[in-house]
This record gives sequence, C-alpha cells and structure tokens, in this order.
Amino acid sequence: MQELTPRQIVAELDKHIVGQDDAKRAVAIALRNRWRWKNLPEEIRREVTPKNIIMIGPTGVGKTEITRRLAKLTGAPFIKVEATKYTEVGYYGRDVESMIRDLVESAINLVRAAKRSEIEEEAKRRVEDRLLDLLVPPPEPSAVHQWEAAAESDSAESDKQREERYERTRAKFRQMLLSGQLEDRTVELSIEQKNIPVQVFSNMGMEQMDLDFQSMFERIMPRQSTDREMKVSTARQTLLEMELENLMDKDAIHEEAVRLAEDSGMVFIDEIDKVCGPEEGSKGADVSRQGVQRDLLPIIEGTTVQSRYGSIKTEQMLFIAAGAFHRSKPSDLMPELQGRFPIRVELKDLTRDDFIRILTEPTGSLTKQYEALLKTDGVSLKFTTDGIERVADIAFEVNQSTQNIGARRLHTILERLLEDVSFEAPDAKQGKVVVDCDYVVEKLTEITANEDLSKFIL
Repeated sequence: MQELTPRQIVAELDKHIVGQDDAKRAVAIALRNRWRWKNLPEEIRREVTPKNIIMIGPTGVGKTEITRRLAKLTGAPFIKVEATKYTEVGYYGRDVESMIRDLVESAINLVRAAKRSEIEEEAKRRVEDRLLDLLVPPPEPSAVHQWEAAAESDSAESDKQREERYERTRAKFRQMLLSGQLEDRTVELSIEQKNIPVQVFSNMGMEQMDLDFQSMFERIMPRQSTDREMKVSTARQTLLEMELENLMDKDAIHEEAVRLAEDSGMVFIDEIDKVCGPEEGSKGADVSRQGVQRDLLPIIEGTTVQSRYGSIKTEQMLFIAAGAFHRSKPSDLMPELQGRFPIRVELKDLTRDDFIRILTEPTGSLTKQYEALLKTDGVSLKFTTDGIERVADIAFEVNQSTQNIGARRLHTILERLLEDVSFEAPDAKQGKVVVDCDYVVEKLTEITANEDLSKFIL
C-alpha cells in the first residue's frame, strides 16, 4: 500500500470525481488508517478493527466511482457486489460468502500481475532460446556416429567442428531474431490444450465446489497437445505466456493473495438499502432480505471463510456499503449490522455547476472521451463553454422533471447530441465540428420541450 496522506488521497480523487468532499475525506481517513494499522505493534494491531463506511446518496453521484478509484490508487484487492443478488442460504441466489472468494480471486490477479513484471525478462530470454531451437534445431548424432566418436579421435574432432558450426549458425539466427528479420518465418509449435471447465454445481452456496471438482479433473485427465504452424511473431507471444505460467509458483501466489486480501481487501456492497426490510405494501417478514442481513453480519464482523485457497479471515477487510435509501433509512438495518458501519457519509445531489465541472475538469471527462473517439475518424470535435453550459442545463432540468439519475444523465444526453456526428463521421469527412449552444439547441430542443418524449429518450 502506498504511503499517501489523507490530503494526497483527496487530491488524487479530485482528478476524477467532482464534489462530494465529505465522502472523499471519510474514505481518505479510512485508507490512511489501514496504513497506520500495518505499522502498529503486533499486540495492539490485533485489537484495532477497520472503520467501515456507509455512503448514502442517490444514484449517479459518485459512490461507486469513489471506491473504485480508491482501490486503484492503493493497489488493494477490490470487489463490487450487489446486495440484491444474495439471498439467505436455502433460497435461490448466491451465497454471501462468495463475495470473499471473489475478493481473493481479485487479489490473485493483482499478485500475478506483480509477479509477471518480475519474471518477464527471464521468460523473454527463455522464449528467445526456444524460438532458436525451433528455427535451428540442434544436431542429433546417430547411434553409429556415437559409437565411432568413442572409438576414433578423428570422429571426435569432426563432432567438435559440427558443434562449432551449429553455434555460429545459431548466433547468426539470434541476431536476425533480435533485429526482427524472422518475424514472418513459420515454425511448428506444440501447444498444450486446456481442459474446458465443466460446472458441476451452481447456486445455493455451492459455486465453490465446482471449482474444486474442476481442479481434480485437471489432475486426473491427461493433457492433450496439438502441433500448430504459426509465424514467429505469433509464436513469441504464445511461448511467452507458456513460460510465464511455468515460472510462476502458484502455491506462493495463492498464499500471498490470501494475505493481501485479508490485510488490504476492500468490499463495496452496493444497493444495501434494498435489503433493509420488506417491500412497501408486502405483508409479513421477508425472509430473504432479513436473511441477507443476518448472513452479512458475521462476514463484516469478522469470520473465517473456506475457499479452494484455504481459510480466509475477514476481520481486517474494509467494507463500504452504499445505497440511495429513498424508501428506507440506515436505521432500518439490523442494529447489529448498523454498528458495524460506524462512519456514515451523505453524498449530495449534483447541481448544474457540478455537471459543468464533470464535463470539463476530470482527467477522463466525457467531453475529452468523445473528442478522442471521433478523432480516430478524422473529426475534430470542439466543445465551447456555452455549449457545455447548455448541456449541463438540460441534464439538470431533465433530472428534476423525471427520475434523478445523477451524472449518468450526461451520458444519455451526449449520446443523443452526437448521434448524427458519430453515425456520419466515417463517410462524411466532416473535419471540424463545433458543439456550441446553438448546436445543442438545434439537436435537443424538440426533445426537451416535450416532457413525455424526454422521459423516453433522455
């Protein structure tokens, strides 16, 4: 984990997310506390638990994006799950513990990527040697020649000359290989085929068992290999993946990934408000919703989850829950579950000025994305200040008059606004297109004027 101060973390988040300063401060402090925890003495560390967070706010205001950017910033294992896809054990749906297994898979990908960068040079060296073996196969002395070489000194001398000639040829081919002269040469490569995974069980908490059966089948069933002819350029990449796989110690990677998930893992539980209680108007208790809360409680509180990689402890994982809480409130959650989320942050609705900032300030803002996309077709797209302001006005107005979906409204409006340009760009060779206030009015006024039409289109 990088040693970043809360102020530095907020500054990094500001590059991608507009506003929501309270939420940024909360997650920055939580992240810094992870670093502080790692530097505590062992006897104190066992007593300190993460301060989990609930983010409260409407859709499209940045709840998910804040958490996702935070995970990328730290390089921590991260998994986003929807609370609504889990159900109480015994009912149709996924087992709640599967989120922890998914988190470990995410950690394995991170560790593998880090190990890959460490061993890539050695793998490339091995690939080079294997390509040379394919291009210049080593001489195979016959049985008769081996007998003669043991009996006659002149045959031994001939064997030495043959070896020197082979090494000279191999050195020439190595130079040609490094200079890229052999990229179109064809070689025959033996490739081991991977067995197609077969799912034995599904749902009802059994999704992990099929993986265990797959690994068992892989050990029992013989591996098949096929010979394929391919160009050196293609064979190099295929061999590189094979060598990287051979050089990696899978057991060590799995052990490190489990430790990383336990110490730095982040689980983002979205739509937590949807499991608060029974649906409005329903009679009696909703066992599925209450059951999900009961099953979530030990995971967040701290328990041990069994997986194909061993036991995984959840005591030090950071859980961030989020929900709109339109029809419910955090106090509708089970009291025990509420107590496991001591930090509560309310995210604000986006204003017109926020939309303007979202369209212009972030490193990968929507306007920059569309400019880059259309540039590939030779169209120079230019957004003017008044054009951006008009788009922000429309987004804000539509959100107020219909359902408020936050910044996602900008995606819908810009797609509609640039539909003609995007369609005609490959053929029309339009050159420069200026998106100013007049352009926006021309394309969108008819839709925004008709409220019923805007509900369907925007």
